[in-house]
Amino acid sequence: PRLGADHRVRTSASPAAGARSGASRSSARPGAAYHSARARVGRSGSEVIAPIMPELAVRSRKAPDGAVARRERSRPMPPPSPAAGRSPGPSSSPSSGPSSPAASPAPAMRARRLAFLALVAGTIAALAATMVRALDADGLDAVDLALVAAFSVTLPWTAVGFWNAAIGLALMLGHRDPAALATPVAALGRDPTPIDTRTALLVCIRNEDPARLERNLGEMLAGLAPLPEAARLEVFLLSDSDRPSVLPAEAAVAAALGRRFGGALRVTYRRRERNPGFKAGNLRDFCERWGAAFDFAIVLDADSVMSPAAILRLIRTMQADPKLGIVQSLVVGLPNASPFARTFQFGMRLGMRSYTLGSAWWQGDCGPYWGHNAIVRLAPFFEHCALPELPGRGPLSGSVLSHDQLEAALMRRSGHEVRVLPLEGGSWEENPPTLLEFVRRDLRWCQGNLQYLRLLGLPGLHPLSRLQLVLAILMFAGSPAWIAFVLLATFRDLILPATGPAFRADVGGALFVVVLGMAFAPKIASVIAALANRERPREFGTPGRFLAGVGLETAFSMALAPVMAVVHTVFIGGLAFGRTIGWSAQVRDGHSVRLGEALRIAAVEHHARA
Repeated sequence: PRLGADHRVRTSASPAAGARSGASRSSARPGAAYHSARARVGRSGSEVIAPIMPELAVRSRKAPDGAVARRERSRPMPPPSPAAGRSPGPSSSPSSGPSSPAASPAPAMRARRLAFLALVAGTIAALAATMVRALDADGLDAVDLALVAAFSVTLPWTAVGFWNAAIGLALMLGHRDPAALATPVAALGRDPTPIDTRTALLVCIRNEDPARLERNLGEMLAGLAPLPEAARLEVFLLSDSDRPSVLPAEAAVAAALGRRFGGALRVTYRRRERNPGFKAGNLRDFCERWGAAFDFAIVLDADSVMSPAAILRLIRTMQADPKLGIVQSLVVGLPNASPFARTFQFGMRLGMRSYTLGSAWWQGDCGPYWGHNAIVRLAPFFEHCALPELPGRGPLSGSVLSHDQLEAALMRRSGHEVRVLPLEGGSWEENPPTLLEFVRRDLRWCQGNLQYLRLLGLPGLHPLSRLQLVLAILMFAGSPAWIAFVLLATFRDLILPATGPAFRADVGGALFVVVLGMAFAPKIASVIAALANRERPREFGTPGRFLAGVGLETAFSMALAPVMAVVHTVFIGGLAFGRTIGWSAQVRDGHSVRLGEALRIAAVEHHARA
């Protein structure tokens, strides 16, 4: 890598790749801004030595024959408009590009969605009616009505999770290839077809441990470098780091990776001095600088690890279907020495099998995006997925923290499909090693999801995308509703003394068992499917250890749920007084936390957010 004394670098790109990019078969039919950017990147024979302080870049390989493509910033992407998703070219044929966002889904998918909606709505109504029945032992008063209202707020996620699990279980038990039945994407990318597109591997980092970064990324690149497909890939380390102690080591890691894999894979390191937009802004900056040279981007976090097979399958999947805008892989936890992380990731891996299969069955082309370990089609992402800056002051203004699901909604609005690949294998992440780190990450998601309250009225969104934003809000709004229910029930007689029995014990007890079973349905469904397949329990260890793990994780989940409900409730209450949380680096190494230290850190962070 060549670094000037004033941090100027030679920026390079393959002229052949640039020429190909200029005449890409991209199905997105993007607007003039994107095409002009592609044309600029496609020029060869010119050279730019550009000062990019306060940013720093490292290239691991010069362009062939000394040719260097000119690096220019494209114009900033305009905000999406209601008609932005419509392609100027034909869109009636599936092969000609994405469909209009206003187009109706296929009859089969429409029937699936209507059936699922009916099941969920009927379940919520039945559970709420049962709660009314349990509380009207001596008639309903104001406290009873408040209890029913709080209980009802907690029900959507319970009902959605239950029916996702039920559908997923039916698919797992009834079909040899349940993923292919749930979504057509699962049938794509299996064959080793030639890759003739260009893909950027984007590793988003912020104040991460450089040694861990080098280890995780080095393992991925070591698997990719010997493959012929490596010629179609480039790696970008997109840094938002601001800790002086991290910056030299971060640049050294980039240089070391460049030297190690320079013969096969280009490695680019870029750091932003300021980080407007957080991670979404980081990706936007890449799109404006280099995105025009690539067809796809695989988005990775610092703790992401993907196998070469999983990466190439995502690329082949996108290449096979021009309607796809985002394909999300199924992510499981990396092995971890922390008991907290190991128990959590066991439960996540167990529950996600049935849950993701079931959700893919009815969400179809309007699926989830989790912001990492996924592939995006860059042309429509560049054109349509810029996030708005929320006006005003306060914790729900400014940059959107939970960028992923909003980007999925905007991608779907453009007419492109967003799908999840409900297959486990080759896609991992690291989970928080302690409860404190888990809480810190969850509160950032909480604040970001609540920002969706200000985005529900965005014009042109697919109805299912709008519903997903509502569910994302309820994911955290359900916690204060649950706490309110518990407090109202506990102190009922102090608020409004009942003249007779407060509730029917038999109905209330039955309702408790039903709701508890529904809450654990995704894990119960996956356990049933695993035991029905003799080989599945061995993926978690021996059958005996598998069942012991299920029992341990169940106790863990039941202990964790009320803790997180209290944390969410306190945090949401603090948002009303301007308390907020930033985007800080995560501690990923396993470590012990003493009780006194936990209380001290919790108190410091509580006052810091104030």
